[in-house]
This record gives sequence, structure tokens and C-alpha cells, in this order.
Amino acid sequence: MQDQTQIFGIRAVIEAINAGKNIDKAFLQKGLKGELFSELESLLNRKSINKSYVPIEKLNRLTKKNHQGVVAQISPIEFHNLETLVLSVIESGKTPLFLLLDQLSDVRNFGAIIRTAECTGVNGIVIQKKGGAPVNGDTIKTSAGAVFKIPICKVDHIKDAVFYMQASGIKVIAATEKTNDTLYDVSFTEPCAIIMGSEGRGINPSTLKVVDAKAKLPLLGDIESLNVSVACGAFLYEAVRQRLDKN
Repeated sequence: MQDQTQIFGIRAVIEAINAGKNIDKAFLQKGLKGELFSELESLLNRKSINKSYVPIEKLNRLTKKNHQGVVAQISPIEFHNLETLVLSVIESGKTPLFLLLDQLSDVRNFGAIIRTAECTGVNGIVIQKKGGAPVNGDTIKTSAGAVFKIPICKVDHIKDAVFYMQASGIKVIAATEKTNDTLYDVSFTEPCAIIMGSEGRGINPSTLKVVDAKAKLPLLGDIESLNVSVACGAFLYEAVRQRLDKN
């Protein structure tokens, strides 16, 4: 299975962005200066492209070529437009089920979640442009190829997706321990979108304030949380169970 494409060199990355290539993430050498490098930084910021400042050793591990302090990754998939996707799902007559991932950082968790989402009939996954795990070779492998079968959308902020879902008549449910309700107390039978938070921080507090419902998994042991991909699977299969029972 082909991994995502890497490009390296300041000018090459600038040209790729200007040519409309789907840059998933750029790795920039810490402390690098210069007019051309500043031009690249401005372009990355203007296009809201995920970037990370790293030691030169990291870049040397990514490629053996003369990278000039910059290595970028081109996504192996095309991302979908959120508004177009939501509208098409609604018009299809299906009961929408979307998944919003709030800056999930681990590519293997991301891949596992994509695989479960595809198996449970999720209509689309929404991620944030910055701060989340990239779609790379590990994501593809862990998803067992499901990444090519389910639409994925990128938004500037997850809250943008929350507001759009709500305006489209889709209830937004947050998976969070900051509630007394379990996922068995919440209805998933109507159009809904489930938000899963990042591995360390969970869901952004400002996003939690605007959701329609919150739900948690009952934990009966001593460990205080589940792996996010496992928790996501529990939520999605509860939605499947409720929808099957309704039918």
C-alpha cells in the first residue's frame, strides 16, 4: 500500500501549496531563518496548514535528501466539503450519523476510529485543519483501507462543524466524563453527530458549552478512562443498536 508522498525543500513546498496540493502537515526546522523560509511560514499560516517546528534530526529521519529544513506530507486522500456532504446525506433520506474528532493526535487511534466508523455506517468524519493526526501510511494501514471508503472533511475549528450540524437539524452529542448521563441515557436514533476528544485533553471546553447533549461510558474498574478508539467504538455501536431496535 502506497504511503503518502513527501516533498522537501523550501521552494518545492511553496510551489506545491500554490499548485493546490493537499498538504497534510509541514515539518519545519527549529530556528531556521531567511526570506524564503518566512514566505513559506506566511503561506502555511494563510492556508491554515498544520505545521510543526522540529529539530534537524527529525527531518533527517524523515528523508535522506537535502531537505533545506523543510519536509511536507501530501495527503493520500481528497478531503470533502462539509456543507456539500451534509446536504447530500440529508437529501439521500438516510438518518445522518457523523463523527467529529477534536484534535485527536495519535495516527493509529485515528485509523482505528476510521475503520470502526466505516463498519458502523458513519456518513462522514470531520477533523480540524490544525492540531490533529495526519492521514498518513499508519492511518491507512490501521484503518484497513477504510480511509478510502468514508468521506473525511477538514474545518478551521470543530465548533464551526458543530454550529453547521445544529443549523442542519443534526443533534451534537459529546462523549465526555463531564456529565451524569451515560450513553445509554441519550437517544442516537435521530440525526446526530458524536464528538470525540483528544487523547490527553478531551473535548475543548468551549466546544462542550455549545453541544446539545453529553454522555459518558460507565467505568466499573479502577482506570479512569478508555482508549479513545475503544470509547468511540462503544458510542458508535450504541447508535447502531438503538437504530436497529427502532427499525
